[in-house]
Amino acid sequence: MDRSIFRGSFRPYVSPRDPCPPILVKTFVLPPQIFTNFQQPGLPQNSPEAALKQGSLWPQFVDGFSREEGIS
Repeated sequence: MDRSIFRGSFRPYVSPRDPCPPILVKTFVLPPQIFTNFQQPGLPQNSPEAALKQGSLWPQFVDGFSREEGIS
């Protein structure tokens, strides 16, 4: 599955009176679960150690975001 579909972005309002430098485009990570209508039976599972590291028991639901992008 293409991991780039889990990314989104938007352009927030930039006030002319804002004292801070504006952030012109904000990006965020969409969780893969929102693109799944139901969970199929018999999906492969990660080991408990890998599940704790990746954040999901099922590899299909790991979004693969990097720490630089923030928390999904």
